[in-house]
Amino acid sequence: MRIRPHFACVPLFGAFSIAGAQIPQPAGRLVITPAVRTVVAGDSLRLRAQLVDASGSPVANARIMFVSAGGHFEGSVDSTGLVRSGAIGTIPVTAVALVSGAKPVIERFEVAMVPAAAARIDVAPRPARMLPGQRARLSSTVYSNAGDRRADRVQWTSSAPSVVRVAVDGGMEAIAPGRAVVSASVGGVSTRVPVEVLSATVASVQVMPATASVRTGDVVRFRTVVRDAAGREIAGIAPSWSFSPGKGLLDADGGFVAYEPGVYQVSASVGRHAADATVTATDRDVRRPVTVVGKVLRNTFATSEVWLHPNGKVAYLGTIMGGDRVYAIDISNPNSPVIVDSIVVNARSINDIMTTPDGNYMVITREGAADRKNGIVIADTRDPLHPKAISEFTDGVTSGVHSAFIHTQPKHGTHVYLTNDGTGAVHVIDINDPAHPKQVSTWKTPRADAGRMLHDIDVQDGLLYGSWWNDGIVILDVGNGIKGGSPSNPKVVSQYKYDLDQLYRDVEKEGGKGFIRGTHTAWRYRDYLVIADEVFGNDAAQTLFSGGLSRAHGRLQVLDVKDIEHPKPVAWYEPEYGGVHNVWMLGDTLYMGAYNAGFRAFDMSGELRGDLRAQGREIGEFMPSDAKGKIPNAAMTWGVVVNPKDGLAYVNDFNSGLWVLRIEPKPTPVP
Repeated sequence: MRIRPHFACVPLFGAFSIAGAQIPQPAGRLVITPAVRTVVAGDSLRLRAQLVDASGSPVANARIMFVSAGGHFEGSVDSTGLVRSGAIGTIPVTAVALVSGAKPVIERFEVAMVPAAAARIDVAPRPARMLPGQRARLSSTVYSNAGDRRADRVQWTSSAPSVVRVAVDGGMEAIAPGRAVVSASVGGVSTRVPVEVLSATVASVQVMPATASVRTGDVVRFRTVVRDAAGREIAGIAPSWSFSPGKGLLDADGGFVAYEPGVYQVSASVGRHAADATVTATDRDVRRPVTVVGKVLRNTFATSEVWLHPNGKVAYLGTIMGGDRVYAIDISNPNSPVIVDSIVVNARSINDIMTTPDGNYMVITREGAADRKNGIVIADTRDPLHPKAISEFTDGVTSGVHSAFIHTQPKHGTHVYLTNDGTGAVHVIDINDPAHPKQVSTWKTPRADAGRMLHDIDVQDGLLYGSWWNDGIVILDVGNGIKGGSPSNPKVVSQYKYDLDQLYRDVEKEGGKGFIRGTHTAWRYRDYLVIADEVFGNDAAQTLFSGGLSRAHGRLQVLDVKDIEHPKPVAWYEPEYGGVHNVWMLGDTLYMGAYNAGFRAFDMSGELRGDLRAQGREIGEFMPSDAKGKIPNAAMTWGVVVNPKDGLAYVNDFNSGLWVLRIEPKPTPVP
């Protein structure tokens, strides 16, 4: 699973005795300063503590240390109490006072890492033209200079209240013809929305199309035609949209999607005038059976990434949580896959594996090496069932490589893009000569080191999609040409960042602050970018890293990247129970390892908008678990790779190994 295991260093303090004699508890308490423990993301905070007795006097010879109790990916605290804040979030901290001959005094508290001052305000919608009597509701989002969302309440004002009136909650009403500027302000930061109120009088409103017949999940794009008494169209007027009954989504731009079968009335109003359209939605009807073709059970180690050799006859399966090998599996008969060989490397965790496009070489990532020289191993796979190590690359990435992606471009040749566990940077390695890999560049997000983590990389058509955890998704030009970038000189194209704490506030309620959450993986598909988050509550994470049965969370988001410099979210999926992990796409089908939710497949055809699960886009599901698994009868599905030669899905499960699944054709109806 593409998360770096983090074993919180929590001392086992408690009651204990020597030769049956109880060690006394000192009569005292810890006084920790500052009392308000808040630090701006990117800054640092010095914590201090003193052990005092019942009278408030300092206890002599008390030794005090601080220990991080979570929040590993957002910041850090050292034993002296220096907090380094990298990103917004919370660091749970434990202060421990040690006195010879007595039990420790322990206090747990939290340090809040908050956004810097307001630097930008986004306002939506931004109506440019209105008619007297027309209303709109404006919403605002405030950001720091680092792109972190703030919870400020903005102040709304109108430059001409007799033309446009605006309320304290952003409700706006056009009063009379003229021009006005509506402003949203926080401190010295403001955003202006120019509005023109026309003198035209509305005689009619028409919604087009007037009727539509669709499947659930299909998007209907409505538009309005507003006319005056002379029949002339009044251009540029945005109506207020609504629909009833049932469940669905209707955007301010008139895009409607039905979640359930039924007949919907879509209405557009402009002042006192309104018009309707009718949408008839039928079931999407994409459900299909999923059957098991074959499987390879593993229980010595938890299993990690799966990759198929381009010949379609060999699968490679990694190991994690103490695993030091990659299995080479003969899948020429998918009904009876067989482990033929393995390659053993110096690692305790092999998170990622991938072959070059021609299948001649394979890159294996390493974490937990005995000599602390992690990096990658490059293996010769020209004999696909018997991979042989030929070189390694460790320079600058000895702290560990979590993920890697190999990309070949006619102009630049073949490079492997590595994540650096220690710095959160991407390293670009030239492997045109696989026996002698060499680094050509590095790149990292401009933020404090303590909060930077690069989790996964996808490279397509010379564009790198980096899942930078707290920084969201970052798109780099590494040879596409849109920004003049290359493998040796990556250039920023755009970034999409979102409020992880707000999105997963229910996970915080479940297991407390400082939990694991971040942008985990990405996949480019048509004009969309699919991104998935890694989310575990505090207790769940510790259980997982201890080899126990754990629960995941997470959301998959779909971003519209037609304008790649301005990605925008348009759709999402979140399982009822489970998470979202690695994804794969073939044609219009998305395949996913959903942790506790097992294997899932989705119909991604057409325009994507809204809640994909609610629309009935789920094609099929399967829970890959076995009584002989490392954890018996419990799915923890990592991901899937689909063989384009036969459409079979090779599903890797953390607890049980490799499963070969087939999505069957839709059953023929009985006459």
